[in-house]
Amino acid sequence: MSKEKKGVYTGIIEKDENGNYFCGPYLLDYQYTEANFKIGDEVNIKSIIENPSDKTYQQYPKKSKNFFLSNLKE
Repeated sequence: MSKEKKGVYTGIIEKDENGNYFCGPYLLDYQYTEANFKIGDEVNIKSIIENPSDKTYQQYPKKSKNFFLSNLKE
């Protein structure tokens, strides 16, 4: 379901059993996602960083807080 468009990655926002928001292999910033998006939104990830959290690093080694709805900037 992912497509290469603008940015690093395009996919659908999902939430795992631990309450983490993710898109494909990337962890999404919780507060930013909670405030601005909903599960099922298609987003373009503009940039990624190394996940600084020891708690989620094993499952999501990369994280993004720089993403936007894909239909806004196509």
